[in-house]
Amino acid sequence: MKINSEDFRVRPRKKVKLAKWPTLVEPVYGSKRHYRKLLQSHVERLSSLQQLLYAYNRYSLLIIFQAMDAAGKDGAISHVMSGVNPQGCNVYSFKHPSPAELEHDFLWRTTQVLPERGQIGIFNRSYYEEVLIVRVHPDILNSEGLPPASLESQTVWQDRYRSIVDLEEHLHRNGTVIIKFFLHLSAEEQRQRFLERIDEPDKNWKFSQADVEERAFWKQYMHAYEECLSATSTRNAPWYIVPADDKRNTRLIVSQIIVDTLASLEMTYPKVNKKRRQELQQIRKELAEEKA
Repeated sequence: MKINSEDFRVRPRKKVKLAKWPTLVEPVYGSKRHYRKLLQSHVERLSSLQQLLYAYNRYSLLIIFQAMDAAGKDGAISHVMSGVNPQGCNVYSFKHPSPAELEHDFLWRTTQVLPERGQIGIFNRSYYEEVLIVRVHPDILNSEGLPPASLESQTVWQDRYRSIVDLEEHLHRNGTVIIKFFLHLSAEEQRQRFLERIDEPDKNWKFSQADVEERAFWKQYMHAYEECLSATSTRNAPWYIVPADDKRNTRLIVSQIIVDTLASLEMTYPKVNKKRRQELQQIRKELAEEKA
């Protein structure tokens, strides 16, 4: 199977039905060794493109990961970004908002850590939690200090979608390239991974009772994701629904999409003018003649 990024992209204004999107597809790799070879190729290409992104200094890259628990977000980030220079990449994981963050609008805390030009920013969960977990558990809205009219509004989710789309369009206009991944995991595969976390002592720390409790809301979460993906996948900030039942395949698809996106920017290294070239040659001459 050859990876075509467009196969996983949610078209703008397309109504998403997750039951029609696979959680498992034909693997890209033929063996574990082949997987490692392909991933290494992607990682090396991404490392090269990151250097170019930094040197070109006209774009920044924001990568957003959303998924159900145990879908492999952490693993995808650590494997795919393993060859990236840490100085040019920051990963942020967003948990429950702090008291200070709750004193601001729901986009405020993520806006503080958006990537600079030439940099890559990765959000492990993001402002999208505000139309996912908050939608599944609407009581959370009551703790956010919103005006009564907002709490009573029948359009609260549509309003939040509009705020998100407006923000992402603003970022795009100012040079932030946005890629959004929904790692599409099946309920059965999540169950198996939870069992694995319990059975393997080294993975016990990854598991909590809350993980199982949230499984009871699986249908509600799928509905929330469908509404979110349908409303916020745009031409300039697309969602990609990536099958997540096979972790290796997931990583290869994610890395290919990131590489394809960066390569499409047609970036170039800054050109050195004649005067600067002469300066460099003079410096080189002085260094070459310098006594050891």
